[in-house]
Amino acid sequence: MEGGVKKDLSNLKTPSTDDEFTDTLLQIRASKTPAVINYGASWCRVCNQILPAFQKFSKEFPKLSFVYADIDECPETTQQIRYTPTFQFYRDGERVDEMFGAGEERLRDRLWLHS
Repeated sequence: MEGGVKKDLSNLKTPSTDDEFTDTLLQIRASKTPAVINYGASWCRVCNQILPAFQKFSKEFPKLSFVYADIDECPETTQQIRYTPTFQFYRDGERVDEMFGAGEERLRDRLWLHS
């Protein structure tokens, strides 16, 4: 996958098709585990800048489930995304927060709030 997302991290899922992302969303909605979805794109410079921090945070916040969804790999299920990167936060299966743009400290603060 472009952008350097490692698929071997147990706390970070990287669906690469619409079907995989649909399954991931269903798991998030059925779970009580808090989750964060990072919507990005391989061509997005800001997305690529925040991605290493997102990967690092997936290790620092083990109580959260992390998902990276590339809008070009999952076009049908991400068509509502108008800005990249967009971060959506879920608790008890419901979306409770959304953050547009990057910023490592902003993202860390949101993750702390939702973990």
